Amino acid sequence: MRIAIDAMGGDHAPHAQVESALSAAAEWPDTHLILVGDPEVLQPLLGHGAPNNISIEPALEIIGNDDEPVKAVRRKTNSSMVVAGRLVKEGKADAMISAGNTGALMATGLLVVGRLKGIERPGLAAIFPTMDNIGVLALDMGANMDAKPEQLVQYALMGSLYRNKVHGIREPRVGLLNIGSEAAKGNELTKAAYELLVQAPINFIGNVERDVLERPCDVLVCDGFSGNILLKGMEGAAAAIFKLLKQELTSTFTSKLAAGVLKPNFRRVRDKMDYSEHNGAPLLGVNGLVVKGHGSSDAKAMKTAIRQTRTAIGNKLIAALAEEFSGK
Repeated sequence: MRIAIDAMGGDHAPHAQVESALSAAAEWPDTHLILVGDPEVLQPLLGHGAPNNISIEPALEIIGNDDEPVKAVRRKTNSSMVVAGRLVKEGKADAMISAGNTGALMATGLLVVGRLKGIERPGLAAIFPTMDNIGVLALDMGANMDAKPEQLVQYALMGSLYRNKVHGIREPRVGLLNIGSEAAKGNELTKAAYELLVQAPINFIGNVERDVLERPCDVLVCDGFSGNILLKGMEGAAAAIFKLLKQELTSTFTSKLAAGVLKPNFRRVRDKMDYSEHNGAPLLGVNGLVVKGHGSSDAKAMKTAIRQTRTAIGNKLIAALAEEFSGK
């Protein structure tokens, strides 16, 4: 399998991308990793002993976080992100991964890779860590700010297939993000979507409100506006809690002693909430495997994204999605 990596996108690019590629290439010799970016920057980082299953695809432009997504994709045709997308479109790579500009990656998926037949709007899926370490797949996490009820049903179908193909969950439970568990709760979008989800060929369990971290469902469906707020709200809450704990546990000599004893326990809690263990959000609904890494991905997180991508390729996720929606 061949995976193109946007080596110039992300807060820690290109070092994190190169380091993760070297580690992944050694662990999975059946995977060819294509680092897309400036060869003069990447080659020194790879060194002279780079494995045979790593190559460089030249791309001399970079799409930055401040670039306007659609304009950047159309104008910077030699950027690392667009070139990686083109490799997928032309069948020279089975998937692409980027930790760069999220909006630009959405545009690359639609304008360069192309949309799957039968899909109205692709959705960005992400794994939320849960108390049982299994996680909840939530979508859409921000690809589309406005959605129609029919599009939420498509998210449910795509999310169910992803959970089954990539994570091996049979008949994944699907929930709808809402302000209450009752069927009549919510706005016009969620009420209409609820009625359609009840009739859809999925294991729909109803509305989900406050207990996402307890894994009430395997797939959580929402519009991109609500989903993105949920994602960033949880990330911010987790960061604030760990900051507060650190302040309290270092405030006195006694608390420092207690912190020393409890350090392994706190580390396990931190690891449960660590995004790097769940990194790699696929853009479901495009005609190729396009995976978004967290913007602050380090080498560990990037390798997790590579692992998730390998699993999706091996289980023929895109082919399954294409078959599911080809007649719709």
